[in-house]
Amino acid sequence: MVNSESRVVISPPGGTHHGVARLLDANLNRAREGLRVVEDWCRLGLQRPELVAQLKDYRQRLGQCHPSTLKQARHGASDPATGMAHQAQQERSTPQQVVAANCARVQEALRVLEEFGRHDPGELAATAAAIRYGLYDLETALLANQERHQALRQARLYLITQPAPELLGAVKTCLEAGLRLVQYREKSPWGGDGGVTDHQRLRTATALRQLCWDHGALFIVNDRVDLALAAEADGVHLGQGDLPPLAARRLLGPERLIGRSTSCLDHLRQAIADGCDYVGVGPVQATPTKPGRSPVGLDYVRQATACSPIPCFAIGGVNPGNAHQAMESGAHGVAVVRALMEAPDPGAVTRQLLQGLGTSSSVSCP
Repeated sequence: MVNSESRVVISPPGGTHHGVARLLDANLNRAREGLRVVEDWCRLGLQRPELVAQLKDYRQRLGQCHPSTLKQARHGASDPATGMAHQAQQERSTPQQVVAANCARVQEALRVLEEFGRHDPGELAATAAAIRYGLYDLETALLANQERHQALRQARLYLITQPAPELLGAVKTCLEAGLRLVQYREKSPWGGDGGVTDHQRLRTATALRQLCWDHGALFIVNDRVDLALAAEADGVHLGQGDLPPLAARRLLGPERLIGRSTSCLDHLRQAIADGCDYVGVGPVQATPTKPGRSPVGLDYVRQATACSPIPCFAIGGVNPGNAHQAMESGAHGVAVVRALMEAPDPGAVTRQLLQGLGTSSSVSCP
C-alpha cells in the first residue's frame, strides 16, 4: 500500500519494503536521539545557545521526515540486535567522549538514511545528506577547547583601545580593576610620518596579549587576522568591510573567537549564519570613534538581543552614566573606548562600570 503521508511503499510484514521502512524508522530514531544528547550538552554543559539552535534545527528537520507510517513498521521483539551493547560504551568517561560517540552515531545513521531513502520521492535522502555534512563542521566546534567561549560569556565589559601615550599602562590598570576582555584597535595610517608600521603593531599587540593573559583576560585584535595569529590573540573582530568571517574561520580554527560589527538585523543574521561568536551592536549614540555613522539607538539593541543566540555588546557612546540603559535593553554587555581610554583614572571607571553591569571586579576567566 502507499501512504501519502510518507510516500514510502510498505508491503505486508516480512516483505522487502517493510524491512526498509523498519530500517528508516530505526535510523531516524537513532539520529534524533543522538542529536538530542549533543544538544542537551551544548545547552546545559557548554551553555552555547547558538550550537543548541543549530542542533535543534537538525532534529526538527529529521522529525518532519519521520511519518507515522514508518513508526508503525517498527517491531522491537523481532529485532535481533535489541539490547546488544559493546564494551566501548562503558569506556566513555568524559563529556567530550560522549559527544564524539553521539556525533558518530548520528553521522552513521544519516548515511544509512541517505542510502535507503533514495527511493522516496520526498526529501529524506537530501535532508540526511545536508545534515550529515553540516554536522561534520559542527562537530569540530563541539569538540574544540571551550575555555575562550566560556570566558566570553562571563565578560560584560569590553575595552576597545585607541592610540594613547601610555596605552599599556592604561590597559594594565583596567585589567587590575577587573576588566576581562580587551580589543587592540589601531586605525592610524601605515608607516611614514605619524604612521604605525606592522612591526610596531605586532609589538604592541604581543605586549597587550601578554598583559591580558597575565590577568586571565581575553585579547582580541581588530580587523587583522594575520596580526591576531602572529600575536597569538584569542580572536579577531571584523567590520562589515573586512575579511568575511567564514574565510577568517578557516585561518583561525574553531577555538579562537570571531566578533562582527553590526548596525542592522540583516548584519546580525549574517553574522550568526557565518558562525560568529559575538557581535557588536551600534553605534547606540553618535561617537567620534565611528565618524559619519548614524546612531541606531537602543531600539536596535532590543531587536538584536531578542533574536540573537550569541552575545551582543552595545557600543557607541557608552559610559558609566548610560551603560545601564543598554543592559536594560537586553545587551549581554557593553563595549567602550573613550570612557576608559580617556578617563583620568581608568581603574576607578572600570570598577564603576563593572559594578553598574552587575559584575564583581574580582571575576576572572578560566
